[in-house]
Amino acid sequence: MNTKLLEKQSEKFYTAKYDRAFKEIFLNEKNEKLLLAVLKESLHTEVMKVIQRNIELNSGNVFIRRKYLDILLETDQGLIGIEINSSVEDYLHPRNLAFQCDNYAHYTLVGQNYTEDVQIIQINLTYGMKDKELVRKYFIQDKTGKKYAQNFQIIEWNMDKLMEFWYDKNEEKIEEYKHLIMLDLSKEELKELAKRDMEVEKYMKEIEKVNQDPRFREYMTKEEDQKKIYNTQMSKAFSEGEKENSKAIARKLLNKLPIDEIAEATDLSKKEIENL
Repeated sequence: MNTKLLEKQSEKFYTAKYDRAFKEIFLNEKNEKLLLAVLKESLHTEVMKVIQRNIELNSGNVFIRRKYLDILLETDQGLIGIEINSSVEDYLHPRNLAFQCDNYAHYTLVGQNYTEDVQIIQINLTYGMKDKELVRKYFIQDKTGKKYAQNFQIIEWNMDKLMEFWYDKNEEKIEEYKHLIMLDLSKEELKELAKRDMEVEKYMKEIEKVNQDPRFREYMTKEEDQKKIYNTQMSKAFSEGEKENSKAIARKLLNKLPIDEIAEATDLSKKEIENL
């Protein structure tokens, strides 16, 4: 790895938009006040106590890949899962729902009875939604609003919409959502926001400390490199698949159309078609 690339990586500031950075800070027991501040804004209610955190899922089924939510908490408000989605992919909603249903099955069966005593809540902090709504709340209910189960909900925050408040200098909204907005601010932006709030100042110090940790940076560098390799492989596989599909089409057209027209229709070269 050349020196310029190393310098560029060392300059990169990883915000809590990255789930690993989020975990490093908010799973740390000494930062519980920060976690409670984020939960309060996410739920519009006070969470007074976190009893247990980062509970393992699917531990009773060896055939299901073991999975940890970004954060899974037992609190005085119920079971709360937090997912950081730094991009929007088609599989995210069904994946997150699958793990949330796994939680629901586990925590609603007590002894020989099913109970709705424990609230099961999932919070999605999602970037790239392209949604006009700031927050969406999902329930299992009919068209009249009658809920099938009283203790299940999914809350999805449009993080880009929140960031718009910051860039538009909407002071009222910044004050209302500062502990969610802070999660993806740069160092300089955090300094500005930290002037008005002690918890933001605490978060700023913690995220700077995480970014200075060589082990964390090594982890992030490897993870990003793996993503690039994966994306390259998928792009190559897709390209090869398209090429094979074009060849199959060309074979069917060989006795029906001139080579020039087949080349234009399939994006294959004349030489490639002749070789068929």
